[in-house]
Amino acid sequence: MKTMKKIWYASCFDRFFLGILIGIELLMSFTSLGYIHIPPISITIAYIPILAAGCLYGPAQSVIVGFVFGIASMYKASAYYVLPADAVFSPFLSGSPMGSFLLSVGTRMLFGFLIGAAFLLARKGKHYRLWIGVISAIAPKLHSLIVYSAMGILFPELGYFYSSALQWDWGDAVFAMVCVGAVELLWAFYQSKTIRNIKQCIDQSVNNPYSSRKMNLFFVVFECFLLCMAVFATVYFSQRESYMLGQHGVAVSDVISIDLLHLQIQFLIAFLALNLISVIMLMAIYKYMSYKEYRGEMDGLTGVMGRRMFLYYCEKAQETKGMDAGKTGWFLFVDVDYFKEINDTFGHMVGDKVLREIAVNLQTIMEEDGKVGRIGGDEFAVIIEDGMPQEELEQRLEQFLKMISGILPDKKVSCSIGAYQFAYPRNVKLILSETDEMLYKAKEKGRACFVMKACDDIP
Repeated sequence: MKTMKKIWYASCFDRFFLGILIGIELLMSFTSLGYIHIPPISITIAYIPILAAGCLYGPAQSVIVGFVFGIASMYKASAYYVLPADAVFSPFLSGSPMGSFLLSVGTRMLFGFLIGAAFLLARKGKHYRLWIGVISAIAPKLHSLIVYSAMGILFPELGYFYSSALQWDWGDAVFAMVCVGAVELLWAFYQSKTIRNIKQCIDQSVNNPYSSRKMNLFFVVFECFLLCMAVFATVYFSQRESYMLGQHGVAVSDVISIDLLHLQIQFLIAFLALNLISVIMLMAIYKYMSYKEYRGEMDGLTGVMGRRMFLYYCEKAQETKGMDAGKTGWFLFVDVDYFKEINDTFGHMVGDKVLREIAVNLQTIMEEDGKVGRIGGDEFAVIIEDGMPQEELEQRLEQFLKMISGILPDKKVSCSIGAYQFAYPRNVKLILSETDEMLYKAKEKGRACFVMKACDDIP
């Protein structure tokens, strides 16, 4: 459970990419992409997504993809038309349900764990790219060795043992080259500057106020709608196939009907896998584009929110927090005293430094309790969404004024601060007006101080 939580909270981009790998695994498992039929057995290359997950992430992720591969192979082997040697992978046809489950799922999860652990060790070494290639090259034989060994233990009557995997021919060399090429290309792609930039944007999108939860809900509802429509279509076409064969004089037994439905479900899963990949890509593109919009609204000099974004964030806070009766928050205007004089005396470079330091100190003093925005040349604003005792806010503001006083060695830097405590929900324009009034009172008191006021709704 802890491992699953770690995977889920680690990186939004990595979750998306792992979901794509699972989708590719399902596509390879339920189409001709992942299997080569050579009677009396089928040779599979559907383990390549397991290699990709192990190489990019680690054992936990490769075990997850291995589990998906195992379940898929177990389902495919459960059709009545499969080759006899493949039927042992089905708990319904082998006569040994637990043995088939271990053969289908257990071996693939073990393969995923070993491959993931090997890649994890390789990435810690000096020549990790070389070792990634070596591990990828031996992966097909390792997979065969695990599966054949399990077949020899669980179903010895078939005559397959671990020694069956030790044979070598040109086909094995081709499979090894395919694995090495696929994994190396994916590693280079994943480590490219473009992908790293996209990953950073998607991972940072959780802090984006422009990101809408409604869009995430839309994607979920859209996926559920497609799932329902695909299930209805699968049942319909299965029934129509049986009817069509009967009309052509082909007797459709119960076994044939089950196999027809089995094939339709395979098509359904392949379709849903492709749909899963598409929806994940759409979600990733949405998060990336909304984050780029978000970054465009950030103040380039100080790194805090720009005016438009900050006011938008304040409006959203009134909507999201306004349902809680009696909830309060604080709004602050912070104006740099005599900033024009600093610019004229020391130059704009020094003035820019002062603004950056004030923004940093504001963020530091507010920690996670407040959001900071630059709404004018030398004017900042802060919203504290959750109620904070006035005494605590006074202590923080006093500490802030003390911190910024030493920004310049030859001149004391100070700020005038107006603070207004409001009750949710409150009109943002009214909050700005009331806070602005407190700011001017602070200036009238001689600057380098703060004036605070609570709205009439607060007892």
